[in-house]
Amino acid sequence: MSVKIAGGYSVASSLHDFIVKEALPGTGIEADTLFLALADILAEFAPEHQAALRRRDELQAQLDDWHKANPGAIDLDSYKAFLSQIGYLEPLVDDFQVKLSRVDDEIAAVAGPQLVVPVNNARYALNAANARWGSLYDALYGTDAISEEGGADRGGEYNPVRGQRVVAVANQLLDETVPLVQGSHADIVAYTIVDGALQLTLDSGSEVGLRNPAQCRGITGEASAPSSVLLENNGLHMEVVFDRSSPVGKDSAAGVSDVIMEAALTTIQDCEDSVAAVDAEDKVLVYRNWLGLMKGDLQEQLEKGGKSVTRKLNPDRRYKNLQGEDFTLPGRSLLLVRNVGAHMMTDAVLDSSAQPVPETIIDALITSLIAMHDLGKGDTEPRNSRTGSVYIVKPKQHGSAEVALSVRLFARVEEALGLEANTLKIGIMDEERRTSVNLKNCIAAARERVIFINTGFLDRTGDEMHTSMYAGVMIPKGEMKNSTWLVAYEDNNVDVGLACGLQGNGQIGKGMWAIPDQMAAMIEAKQSHPEAGANTAWVPSPTAATLHAMHYHKVNVQAVQEELKERSPASLDDVLTVPLTETGRNFSTEEIQHELDNNAQSILGYVVRWIDQGVGCSKVPDINDVGLMEDRATLRISSQFLANWLQHEIIDVTQVRDAMERMALVVDEQNAGDALYRPMAPAFDDSIAFQAALDLVLKGAEQANGYTEFILTERRRQVKEQAV
Repeated sequence: MSVKIAGGYSVASSLHDFIVKEALPGTGIEADTLFLALADILAEFAPEHQAALRRRDELQAQLDDWHKANPGAIDLDSYKAFLSQIGYLEPLVDDFQVKLSRVDDEIAAVAGPQLVVPVNNARYALNAANARWGSLYDALYGTDAISEEGGADRGGEYNPVRGQRVVAVANQLLDETVPLVQGSHADIVAYTIVDGALQLTLDSGSEVGLRNPAQCRGITGEASAPSSVLLENNGLHMEVVFDRSSPVGKDSAAGVSDVIMEAALTTIQDCEDSVAAVDAEDKVLVYRNWLGLMKGDLQEQLEKGGKSVTRKLNPDRRYKNLQGEDFTLPGRSLLLVRNVGAHMMTDAVLDSSAQPVPETIIDALITSLIAMHDLGKGDTEPRNSRTGSVYIVKPKQHGSAEVALSVRLFARVEEALGLEANTLKIGIMDEERRTSVNLKNCIAAARERVIFINTGFLDRTGDEMHTSMYAGVMIPKGEMKNSTWLVAYEDNNVDVGLACGLQGNGQIGKGMWAIPDQMAAMIEAKQSHPEAGANTAWVPSPTAATLHAMHYHKVNVQAVQEELKERSPASLDDVLTVPLTETGRNFSTEEIQHELDNNAQSILGYVVRWIDQGVGCSKVPDINDVGLMEDRATLRISSQFLANWLQHEIIDVTQVRDAMERMALVVDEQNAGDALYRPMAPAFDDSIAFQAALDLVLKGAEQANGYTEFILTERRRQVKEQAV
């Protein structure tokens, strides 16, 4: 069922009803006005989006032909000349600085963790939005961040041995980042506010202050005996909480029961890579949850500890400054929304020929319309953007012409909705090779809107493999993180972002930690992100955000960025170095089988949930039963890698099929406890999920830019049709 609107377009009834009955009321926009604007925007921009997709295909065909005609080692001078000739490598624009206005501090001024969450899952969306603040004690105690050796196990009732280790780590962090004039935070027996300053009594009887008194921002409770003390470092907050009745607080001389970290400053509510939305009904759920977040009334009922719990957005946090005046801090993460890529078509809206239209155009208009509910709030209501901006992350853009197209689309949406110019800000995902090598031009195309560039290792690696599919045999994906192109790509993103003036205006981000159960390793590894000049980086959970926040206290990102401005920029030659295996390298039978099994299991473990259950992002056990956060980006790497090895005859179709069947048995066993799970074995030919996984490899070389969405969407729709 659909509803006709202007211009011969039709909108699926479920989407039409959602827009009219839920999204529009309160915006001041009439339904006829909105749908006329939708038709006009589609008529103007859909042909341009289709032309951009054709341009991608033309460039890829030229790349394929060049590599086939130039086998073996790549001569970079000849290669760059060719890329420039076909327009893949753009002439560099002149130096410039971004010109931004009305950007919230969480993006422009303060460095901290970022979450990415599927917005179609209300519980996940709420958890992420509420991850602005998190218990450091709980994050340390409940994960492997604290060793269990020496009687510090974390199972069962509260373990005081483990608790003491947690407290020691927290005190060390405080000593490093909010030092006392003398002594340690571990020595404090009392906190009081005296004459407008924090006074700390040590166990020696000495009364001391902070080395930098301004780091105490405020308190809750009474000045003589605060309930908590709010500290600040590098723009981030930590709240020391007192409760002598708690198991931890009763063992603390000062009654400290917790340290609450300001954690996920920003969260991307995702409509794209982590979401399986294949029809209008799926899309309405995506939009409805985004609407709930923007209005502030999203709720989710869940069972916890045998009781029904209502989860909703946290209120702002209230404090008193040291002069006794009230102030608040945001209680929720600043939310961005990630629209789908330009390559996705949706039949939720059909043109006059009953053909699907670009989904990204629908996303741009409807997610912006929904955000008007936040823009229209009064000063007394908790708001998402306190500056009056809407933050839209645009993924999978190829080169500056596509970024410019997005900018013009945003301007047209603003006009349609009556929004001030440049209300809609753009986040540029640096995850496609044509964007990486033309990043300066891409930023220039959006210089009045761009508030975010982010290196996406996973998608970027998938595109690297597909772009150079016929250049030769790719190195195994486990070796990719040490490859020449990747190191240069990561550095180039920071170098270009700083040169274009993003410091103090927007985020320069780094990618995900994908192993949510290995927090000790994350703590060890992810400090490298702020040390590399990134003022945000992705984490897989609220707990991980709390732990990653420690890194932004230990590293002053702004100071790091100042130093990095002086280094030599990353080499374009290095970014363009294709990660091919060395000439003469012969893989052993064991190596080949390992790569086959590892990638086949990864593909199947993710695809089976996407196809059969509509789960776009989840923790999937790998071949060694280690849980990894998987989305379409990880799938793109695995499928393109095997497609490349298949193309260059390192493996054959029989081997792929055999590996898939054997790994399907493993995946079936790993999911045996899931009542909703449908085993793939032994009827492999009848399993739509299995066939989808096989298609992703066997048809991988022919998928536009190596994207997985086309096969996934087709096969998911088959499953849904069977269920009707």
